[in-house]
Amino acid sequence: MAALVEVTAVSKSFSRRRFTVLVAGAIAVPAVGIPPRLATAQDATPGATPGAATGAAALAQMEGQVFSTGPGGESPTAASEVTLTDDELAEIKGMGATAAIVMHYSGDDWSAAQIAGLRDQFGKMGIEVIAETDANFEASTQVSDIETILARNPSIIVSIPTDPVATASAYRQAAEQGVKIVFMDNVPQGFTPGKDYVSVVSADNYGNGIASAHLMAEALGGEGRVGLVFHAADFFVTRQRYDAFKATIEESYPNIEIVEEQGVTGPDFAGQADQAASAMLTRDAELDGIWAVWDVPAEGVINAIRTAGRENDVVVTTIDLGQNVAISLAQGGVVKGLGAQRPFDQGVTEALLAGYGLLGKEAPAFVALPALPVTRENVLEAWKEVYHQDPPAALQEAAGQ
Repeated sequence: MAALVEVTAVSKSFSRRRFTVLVAGAIAVPAVGIPPRLATAQDATPGATPGAATGAAALAQMEGQVFSTGPGGESPTAASEVTLTDDELAEIKGMGATAAIVMHYSGDDWSAAQIAGLRDQFGKMGIEVIAETDANFEASTQVSDIETILARNPSIIVSIPTDPVATASAYRQAAEQGVKIVFMDNVPQGFTPGKDYVSVVSADNYGNGIASAHLMAEALGGEGRVGLVFHAADFFVTRQRYDAFKATIEESYPNIEIVEEQGVTGPDFAGQADQAASAMLTRDAELDGIWAVWDVPAEGVINAIRTAGRENDVVVTTIDLGQNVAISLAQGGVVKGLGAQRPFDQGVTEALLAGYGLLGKEAPAFVALPALPVTRENVLEAWKEVYHQDPPAALQEAAGQ
């Protein structure tokens, strides 16, 4: 029976709008796992450790490697190893399974692409998405979202916890109800893979932190004064980025000094980052660069630099290929480089792992996709790789296409 439910629609251009729809069963089409053309991007070398090279050489050495471990220290498994056979797909399609997507936040390109990948693969598996929620980074809202969803008895929940402690009891209730849970990036406190949840899927966030540090050093010519805008929360993946950026700068670039650090808590990440960066620029007239933990705070940093009239002498690197930072990069603006995740592919992998849960098939505890360093030279190709679509007109125009 179709159900009335509020969802967020995600178009091919990842625009979002909320409305009420009558959700019917999904139409299944054949699928066997990660599409063959993605195999190279997915087939990472797990357990890599940073080398001694710096700058462009270090970035080249990173290709295809994963530097992150999972939330519990798990070694990474390549996404290309997560597959379902035709017989397994047929069995899943006959289950009449339903899924809920429980987001921490859905106001950025990364979240939209994750959701698009999930919906695309769930459709191929005959799994109906009955709910999609956005907690706006509020743990109490996410707990309420989970409780509401559980009343509808979903077969699957795919989610990223806003807070690993505050949300744990709600996820525990879902696990005890028999829901197959696949996590993005982070895991609630006290949860065990294979028992309480199927698996966790993440980008190589430590690797992206390394990449953004090398890109900063390249932009500064190996010397300068740098400020950091980090995520002031108990959030595993953003901490990995921060740790990797700091370690790489401190260990590989003795002539670059980290002189300022300020955290943002949200939900107005751009506004808080604008204030943080403005304060840094006011205190330190010789600041050469600012690192931002992802693209939305980076937008605030860019605005602060413009307001201060420092576009020509302060550079920015960050993580995540959002449209606004991509345009700055393509234009030769203050953003000089970034480490990109592969959120669409992450969503596809999460849906496949949910299928593992339905089948009772043993799943890897932690699946990671390699970092993608992005510069002005490869930003258009990177957009296609990250989002599985052509770059938007505004980005193509910024790149002179």
